[in-house]
This record gives sequence, structure tokens and C-alpha cells, in this order.
Amino acid sequence: MASTYTVNSGIELIADGEQSGTWGDTTNTNLQIVDRLTNGVGAITLSGTTHTLTTTDGSLSDGHYKVLVFGGSPSGTNTVTVTPNDQDKLFFVKNNSGQSVIISQGSGANVTVPNGESAVIYCDGAGSGAAVVNLSATFDLTTFLVAANNLSDVANAGTARTNLGVLAISNNLSDVAAAGTARTNLGVAIGSDVQAYDGNLPAWPASVDATEVGYLDGVTSAIQTQINAKVGATYTGNVDITGEFIADSYNETYAAVTSSSNATTVSCEAGNTFMHTLTENTTFTFSNPPASGTGYTMSIEIIQDGSASGFTVTWPASVDWPAATAPTLTATASAKDVFVFTTRDGGTTWYGFTAGQALA
Repeated sequence: MASTYTVNSGIELIADGEQSGTWGDTTNTNLQIVDRLTNGVGAITLSGTTHTLTTTDGSLSDGHYKVLVFGGSPSGTNTVTVTPNDQDKLFFVKNNSGQSVIISQGSGANVTVPNGESAVIYCDGAGSGAAVVNLSATFDLTTFLVAANNLSDVANAGTARTNLGVLAISNNLSDVAAAGTARTNLGVAIGSDVQAYDGNLPAWPASVDATEVGYLDGVTSAIQTQINAKVGATYTGNVDITGEFIADSYNETYAAVTSSSNATTVSCEAGNTFMHTLTENTTFTFSNPPASGTGYTMSIEIIQDGSASGFTVTWPASVDWPAATAPTLTATASAKDVFVFTTRDGGTTWYGFTAGQALA
């Protein structure tokens, strides 16, 4: 008796007594067919506009694959004909061919799988009138995500939370209308569980500007140490202090000024204590005094040269001296005279005083 074959997959059924000593080859082929039918993924290369997907009895065939991945370079929409037309088939199809693929088995309905899409295809094996059905097109996915079971019920947030089993407003931080209630609901407290802004703290003074805030730049945990370091730092520019300035001691900048072409300029911005050694007769100019309304005082030490040349000094016309008479410099070699000048009107008027002359 000759072998027969299964109707839908062409698996060879060995008759009794047949293939003595060779039945193992047939059995191995059958097992390979079963493997394709259950887990096989076949890469089907398309060209032109037609292709035949065949299942041959007793032989491994492309028609045995469970998953068909269409590729290649078809010249247009490609019609894939499943043969024979009397076998029931179920395929998982993925179309990567670049063109649409039409699955056909007989004169019945066909299924088109557009490029880049996938489908579950059933061929009914009804002979010449066989039809192909797209089973995946009949799947009803609307039952998986419905308003009653997910957050798509955006029209009612409370219903959405209930559907998802999320805590109600009374049990979570969504109760933003009362922050205290929200903290209580969550079992947290300011200062222990969380650190937060305290509404009872005084407001930040509107008069504090960015420069003043910058004085605290770099202050970390050891705040007093950091502030002390800031106090001991050197600052360039003006530092305005409102109120009394109280200090154990303070130091003033000492600046030596020189003359050139019988002229000497003292810049008030350079300090408060100045010294000048005479090398010629010179006329003094006081520059950069503070604005009117701000008091400024400086001292100038005048030293004669070592040759007792008796050089003289001409002071600015804006200096008022006691009895309207400027002092006469000590002419002795290396003699030291000290004078003090003060103004409060931006240098329009200076008051001059002799602090000491012929100092040893």
C-alpha cells in the first residue's frame, strides 16, 4: 500500500510495511514540516507582480511556514497565490516588500496587506472558489480600553480615579485647596517629614537688592564662620553702611604721590593718608572727591628734599585756611610737615589745617 498525505499540510503517512530501513528519512521530513507549521518564520522574496506560495506533499515548502515575512523588490502590487486551493491555511503575515501584497487562493475573496502592515490570514481551502479572510480585521479592540476601565474618562477625573483604583482627593495631595489637609492625609509634617516654606515667616524686604544678596554668596552650613570670612574679605568699590560703624580699629590706605612738571594730583579715591617728597616746587590738585553731602577728610605729609632746597607748595584755591593764610613749609632738609584737609560739598570748599610742622 502506498503512502498517503494529510489534507492541509501534506505530511506523509507511511503505509504499513513500507519504507523498511528508510522510514527514518520520511519521519525527519515530517517533523521538520511540523516545526514550520508551529513556529516557522519564512522570508519570502517577491519580484514582479505575482508569486506562488506552494505546499508540496511530503516536502518542506514555503506554504508550511506559520509566519510569512514578505520582502524583495516587487515592481508593483504583488498577488501571492496559495496552492493547492483545497488546503485550509492560517498565516501570520508581515509585509516589508515596499508594495501592497494581495493574498489569494481561489476565485473567492482576497485580502490586501499594505506595505509596512501585518495581518492574520485564513485560507478556507474551498477549491476553485476558495476565499481568503483577514481575521485580524475582525478583532474588537474596543473592549480592552473603555471609559469605565481607564483614564480615557477625562470628563470626570473622580470617575477616572475610581476606575483605576487611585486614592480619592481626601487621601492624597490632589487636595491642593488645603495644603495642610493634604499633608495630614499623607501623614507628613513640616520640619520632620518634609522641609517647607512657612507662611508665617516675614516677607523678604523689598529694599534688599541683588548686590546685597550677593554678600551671602557661598555661605553654607557654618554660617557664622562664612560670614566672618566675608567680613574679612577685601572689597573693591563702595560699601554703603546705614547706621553706626563701630569697630575696634581700622586701617587706612597710605599712598605716596609724586609730582611732574611742577604739578601734583591727589585722588581722593586712592585713600585718606598721603605722603609727598618734594623734588621741585609744585602745585597741588585734589581730584575725585565724594559727592556733595558726603564728608571726606585726608592728611598729607610733605617732606623736603635732603638738600634743603626750600621747595614750595601751592595749594588749591578751594582750600580755606585759618585767618585765610596758607602755612609756610619748613625749608630744613628732610623736614616733615603734616596737613589735614576736609570737605563736605564735593570739593567745592576744602578746610585746611596744620597738624604739625618741622616734625623730627
